[in-house]
Amino acid sequence: MNPEPRTLNYKYLCSDLDSTLLANKSDVSAFAISEIRRIRKEVRIILVSARMPKAMHYIQQDLGIPNEPLICYNGAYVLHQNKTLSSTEIAIEQVQEIHTKANALAIHVGLYHKDEWYVPQDSERVQKEIRYTKSSPVFKATKGVLTDWEKRGIGAHKIMLMGTKESADAIFPQLQQSMHTKVHLYRSNDTLIEIAPKSVSKLSAIQQLLNPGDTLSDVIAFGDNYNDLEMLQKVGCGVAVGNARAEVKEIADHLTLSNTEDGVAHFIKTHLATY
Repeated sequence: MNPEPRTLNYKYLCSDLDSTLLANKSDVSAFAISEIRRIRKEVRIILVSARMPKAMHYIQQDLGIPNEPLICYNGAYVLHQNKTLSSTEIAIEQVQEIHTKANALAIHVGLYHKDEWYVPQDSERVQKEIRYTKSSPVFKATKGVLTDWEKRGIGAHKIMLMGTKESADAIFPQLQQSMHTKVHLYRSNDTLIEIAPKSVSKLSAIQQLLNPGDTLSDVIAFGDNYNDLEMLQKVGCGVAVGNARAEVKEIADHLTLSNTEDGVAHFIKTHLATY
């Protein structure tokens, strides 16, 4: 890790949301809003998340950056003012295979496509997601969703597996072995597994949004989890929040305070100049 910098100038600021920019589970703080608004005319602020679009739009509005692009679903869906820039899906056959394995272990499957979100039944986990993202799912049996998607010729931008620690421990290596060439697997916590298309990432999405002549060295990025590793490693400056996983802290250029201490806003205030 490099020594603490003094003043940095970057053309793009890309930040993860949950447990990074968000000081609590659902909102940015007044401090973060103030700091983003201070630099937004000189630095492009791009939100990069595993969330669906409608769970990010309200944060964009709060930050005063509604005209900037959004990177959703870990890079699988990129849009700019409701115009789709890129869309990469997990093929329906692969979704069905994952559902079969999950069903055998009594793991519930959350399915996402653009702003569609389906879960088979209500649960404490689902209610937390509703509160945290200010979005609501459609309650529908997974098999019915897959039948509908097959007719519509669409797949999943993201799959969320919701089980117990034991069932998540059991299915994760199964999926790694059978589908490692087709999907990215992220262990969100002991009971949750996020699945994204293999061919995209937060980093690949950022690359497609760079203006001609700009490079990744023009980007500063903030993150906390495994799905942020590549992004933080490859951009000009990768900053891990204090609550980040050990592996993320290890590869980051700099470390800031935790998300609950407004680490991103603190770093911006201390080190990012306006011109």
